[in-house]
Amino acid sequence: MKLLSWNIQWGRGADGVVNLSRTISAIRTLGDFDVMCLQEVAVGFAGLQGDAPVDEVAVLTGAFPGYSAHFAEGVDVPDGAGGRSRFGNLTLSRLPVGQVFRHSLPRPPEEGVPSMPRVCLEVIVDGPRGPIRVMNTHLEYYSRIQRMTQIAALHMLQSDAVRLAEMGGQVAGRNAGVDSPFAIWPRSSSAIVCGDFNCEPGSPEYYRMTAPISADVSGWEDAWRACYSEIPHLRTVGLNGAEWPDRAYCCDYFFVSADLVDQVEAVAVDQATAASDHQPIMLTLA
Repeated sequence: MKLLSWNIQWGRGADGVVNLSRTISAIRTLGDFDVMCLQEVAVGFAGLQGDAPVDEVAVLTGAFPGYSAHFAEGVDVPDGAGGRSRFGNLTLSRLPVGQVFRHSLPRPPEEGVPSMPRVCLEVIVDGPRGPIRVMNTHLEYYSRIQRMTQIAALHMLQSDAVRLAEMGGQVAGRNAGVDSPFAIWPRSSSAIVCGDFNCEPGSPEYYRMTAPISADVSGWEDAWRACYSEIPHLRTVGLNGAEWPDRAYCCDYFFVSADLVDQVEAVAVDQATAASDHQPIMLTLA
């Protein structure tokens, strides 16, 4: 099972030019993926796209036939012309998809600190070994307080999934057919969460993410560490002439639930592409 995670910066390259076709070409060059998790995908927001609003969800969906598309907007606001502008995370899957959840992440107010609403998009795919939750997220950049609370929310999502699995995958309720909103669908405790976490290895947020969730629920495991132990993470921002940050570091990750650690076969970062201010990161599970 091969996955891609990439903050595409709505198609804006390290050179500051918005060119979604270049982004699509870069993805195709990277290889063949079962699931692709993209962050900073825009629908509208003409100011971001050179004053010509584009439905990037539609463009990306059309570029990858054979994949189902699932979008979760953290930001959804009027566009000033009778429509809506949306900004968030897009997951494309060629594996069958069951339930889809769109989790709004907490955003506690912090005076004088800019921020935007954030979201975690969860799709349950039918993987080679059974259902697996693939969670596509993007944490706040400016506020450590918000990142910490958002990580706590990711912990809670995993804790709830583990508890549900212990109950046999079902919650109390009425029996219903698959065409009913009360229908029970598989939701495994096995999970992958990926995206732009806006924190470095060794930061308080990183340690919080990988800390035990509770006495009987393991924390999220860094797939890079699972694969390469103490070898430093490859850098995912600050390369190829991007205007920020002032130095290169890693802030994009794949984390996996503890039961998937032994299946982590490879983690890779393409440091060559300049099609975004972030670099794509790829995960292979055996």
